[in-house]
Amino acid sequence: MAVHSALLRLQTSGEGEIIDLSTGLASALRSAGVSDGVVTVFVTGSTAAVTTLEYEPGGVQDLQETIERLVPRRRPEGGDYAHNTRNHDDNAHAHVRAALLGPSLSIPLVRGSLVLGTWQQVVLIDFDDRPRERSVHVQIVA
Repeated sequence: MAVHSALLRLQTSGEGEIIDLSTGLASALRSAGVSDGVVTVFVTGSTAAVTTLEYEPGGVQDLQETIERLVPRRRPEGGDYAHNTRNHDDNAHAHVRAALLGPSLSIPLVRGSLVLGTWQQVVLIDFDDRPRERSVHVQIVA
């Protein structure tokens, strides 16, 4: 068994920006030169997440609007999130959103291709309230 690693570095604008990771993942797979295995994609940081999505403008907008309804930037009943109050911060919503979606995915690799649906792409979502440089770790176990 061999383990191949790659690191994707991305500049984000935060505020729920969704970034398609397809190009970076394809590059990591080419560099590894393996045919079959499992690919793990992991973003470091507690205010970003990795998931799959049909990456097209309507799908991106729908996900962003749904997340805003589920975990609004400001609590609808008034007051502030405990994290913001205790830490003199303003990004509690980002931590909660990221925790709900999660920081990683494991995807089967079969005959050199990720096993994804026709319209399914792996995406990074940066929920923080400011631009960030994000590091996405890719590990291929073959």
